[in-house]
Amino acid sequence: MYLIIGAYLIASAVKSSGLGERIAYWFILRFVKGYRSIIVSVFFLTFILSLIIPHPWPRAFLIMSVMHVLIKNAGICKEDAINIGFSVFAASVPVSLIFLTGDSVINALAVQNSGESLGWGGWFLIMGIPAITTSVITCILFLGIFKPVGQVNLNHQEIRAKLDEMGKLSEKEVRVLVWLLIAVTLWMTDALHGIHIGWVTLVIAVLMSFPVIGGVLTDRSWSQVPVQVLIFITAAMAIGKVGEVTGMNSWIAQTILPSSMPQNIILLAAFIALVSIILHMLLGSVIAVMGVAIPALLSFTQPMGINPLVTSLLVYTAICTHYLLPFQHLNILVGLGEENGGYTQKQTLRLGAPLTLVVFAVILLVELPWWKAIGLI
Repeated sequence: MYLIIGAYLIASAVKSSGLGERIAYWFILRFVKGYRSIIVSVFFLTFILSLIIPHPWPRAFLIMSVMHVLIKNAGICKEDAINIGFSVFAASVPVSLIFLTGDSVINALAVQNSGESLGWGGWFLIMGIPAITTSVITCILFLGIFKPVGQVNLNHQEIRAKLDEMGKLSEKEVRVLVWLLIAVTLWMTDALHGIHIGWVTLVIAVLMSFPVIGGVLTDRSWSQVPVQVLIFITAAMAIGKVGEVTGMNSWIAQTILPSSMPQNIILLAAFIALVSIILHMLLGSVIAVMGVAIPALLSFTQPMGINPLVTSLLVYTAICTHYLLPFQHLNILVGLGEENGGYTQKQTLRLGAPLTLVVFAVILLVELPWWKAIGLI
């Protein structure tokens, strides 16, 4: 909970100070030339900002605000504009898996559901390569499916003018940058100092509100913390415990799962991914599925001597990469509609269907070999 509160406050600081917008404009000027480079830039910007904004929603909306300027500036047609808007939120799905703080809600919850502890560095060691691979494949798939229909005439002078209007780094931006560097350093070295990243995130956010050394966050910044999300997450986390106490998890395991699990790790991983995706199609919520599927599957895999992190992260990889309809992934749902990303269910289905195959390909061909190489399996 403290990680989520701190993440939203830090995101508010990055946005209100103008630092995030400055980074985006700077990046566009140097690397964006046409439609394809815009899509690639969206994925890369999402990756860069995932280091300093520890939640996918404010990160996506910040990038979307810059894309609105770019779309207007380049005279991009409506269909291509919709594709660009969709790319912003589609990129947030796989890129959020790379760092533990990439999604301060789901990633931390996946570790907690396993019953194990895992720091920032440990997460990156285990999930970094599979998540980066998934992000690259998703980007290539996106470019293959959503081809441009119009011309992109980007006026770099106008973008340069907007960057020039911002002037040099303000004192507020410098303070935010300093605190972000401290936060990232502490996140990356949590295994050394032993302070939980939730406390690090919240304390950094609090220090940003101090006079002299901070002065970035104000009392209004707290309005950026969605209390309804905290309530939802509390309820979703409780589902797993309620399922354990009432016997629901055991019932699901007996009903859906076979009497014995495959002993071959490849078949076992494929089966866990399949069960997770089926539950995801039925329940829709990523958090709810983790709360139900992980405890049920752990009851089978732990007696087999399999690390609980393996089971938990297999479920996590399957459902956090998979979606067909917008409601099946909140990162996609928040960008739906004309006033946000501009896309509809039509776009999500076109990308979501082949992504289902990507889930199995990444798990079986990348994740399992990598985990075996680092000794997790």
